Amino acid sequence: MTNRHGEFIWYELMTTDLEAARAFYGAVVGWRIADRSDMPGMDYRMIRAADGEVGGMMALDAEMIAGGGRPIWLGYIGVDDVDATAAAIPAMGGRLYVQPQDIPGVGRFAMAVDPHGAPFYIMRGSVEGGVSRAFSPQAVGHCSWNELSSPDQSAALAFYTSLFGWTNPSAMPMGPMGDYRFLSVGDLPIGASVEQKDQPAEWRFYFRVPSIRAAVEAVAAYGGTITTGPHEVPGGDWVVMGTDPQGARFALVGGR
Repeated sequence: MTNRHGEFIWYELMTTDLEAARAFYGAVVGWRIADRSDMPGMDYRMIRAADGEVGGMMALDAEMIAGGGRPIWLGYIGVDDVDATAAAIPAMGGRLYVQPQDIPGVGRFAMAVDPHGAPFYIMRGSVEGGVSRAFSPQAVGHCSWNELSSPDQSAALAFYTSLFGWTNPSAMPMGPMGDYRFLSVGDLPIGASVEQKDQPAEWRFYFRVPSIRAAVEAVAAYGGTITTGPHEVPGGDWVVMGTDPQGARFALVGGR
């Protein structure tokens, strides 16, 4: 792959009901989601925007749930060397949940959590020259923004900037909430971080839709809940946050 070390390259929903999630996100975001598995040996459904694949969804099995698994969106961060990056994670205060391993014909990956418990994947694709556009800020159906919420923003940023080479080029004051600190890979803005001491650490992914108004109506019609918004953000977009019918938190961005 030719994505740079530290870029987000894939998004994955872990859920307790694949068919219900397929119907919900198909209506809300407009994705085409496979009605059968795209991978041998497991029920993994590919998520497709109009111009290509942006992610996948898989079912949480009984063992995962017994181990604390819950419906959640996860991001894959591309790295130059999965094994070297995985080896650095425990030394920097994180933990590995899944040791580095290969997916034949797809790539090598590992799963980890940061020092405050926010989960993420690291991955290197097996096809050299293949470029992921799963993160593409202006493309409908793609992830437009990656946002980290952490109880200790400074410590979390120290972890991620050391591991992935991210920079924090600027910040936006948010009053009592502190600074909204932007994150970049080289010259590419990828998201931001916010400090929220009273909530679990997590990544939120904002998927772009053509109309926030229509998406909000679809959320209600298909059994989801809007928890925040709609509200306008700098640049003229509108955002909402919510939970899907299985309890996974999601975020959307788009025109009013």
